[in-house]
Amino acid sequence: MTPDQESLSEFHWLLEVLQTIDVGMLVVDLEFNVVAWNGFMENHSGIAPQDALERNLFDVFPDIPRDWFEHKSRTVIQLQNRAFTTWEQRPYVFKFKNNRPVTGTAEFMYQNCTFIPVANIRGKVESLCIIVYDVTDVAVSKLELQKANQQLKYLSRTDRLTALFNRGYWEELLEAEFRRQQRANRPTSLILFDIDHFKPFNDTYGHTVGDDVIRKVAEVTRETVRNTDLAGRYGGEEFGIILPDTPPQEAVLLAERLRERIEEMIVDSHDQRLQVTISLGVAGYDSELNDHNQWIDKADQALYLSKETGRNRVTLA
Repeated sequence: MTPDQESLSEFHWLLEVLQTIDVGMLVVDLEFNVVAWNGFMENHSGIAPQDALERNLFDVFPDIPRDWFEHKSRTVIQLQNRAFTTWEQRPYVFKFKNNRPVTGTAEFMYQNCTFIPVANIRGKVESLCIIVYDVTDVAVSKLELQKANQQLKYLSRTDRLTALFNRGYWEELLEAEFRRQQRANRPTSLILFDIDHFKPFNDTYGHTVGDDVIRKVAEVTRETVRNTDLAGRYGGEEFGIILPDTPPQEAVLLAERLRERIEEMIVDSHDQRLQVTISLGVAGYDSELNDHNQWIDKADQALYLSKETGRNRVTLA
């Protein structure tokens, strides 16, 4: 076999490999016209080589973010260094449908891409090769793991019955707010409240109805507090609300609004139409407090006074 025949054979062998490898490969010239297009690109885009070659890449793939792609490419060409993009930076460069049955939840193929400058024998870059890796399996697995971790985090912080913060996490937030107040000393308030006569009510109608009442009170609480307020179930029928950057007088207004809304609400449960009231205690942050537990005690004493003086009312410590 002559040297020319060997070179031609090697060239055809290389083309065959590039056509069958399980990664995408395309080459564009400096004007972004397509000069090479392998089988992976054809199979996943549905575009035959004759319909892609010698055409501008942005005409073949109008969804490519052109400014970003050109900037990335120019940097590779000028510095003559490879560059990479991962699915976490950009889910995909080429909008290919995902056709893997195991990761069918992903609509499009997640991709890692490598940009490689291609130089001629004189060392001058005259084209750009882009390698496309299908990393859908890895991406979907990682996203599902992140979602599961977020769900576990949510469950560890949330009271299952009310969907408010549970006591443990709510107290952590209160302790953090207390420490913040020790540094900033800004007006901040705490509300504790509970459902009036809940035990005899629970004994009369049963725990299932009682749970519906607690759930409804929590729902109205979520609707009433502001986005910056932190509401939690403190225990049983008792609830707490942290109101950052809120003077006690403003906290009393919010507490009164909550009291009125609870008094007006109707709980439909097991053929019963029920009404309940709540009693509330409000305590502002005091620099003389030693820890967040004393802050809770202060609000709890105000709540006790609301109970002692007739219930269905707000008391400011």
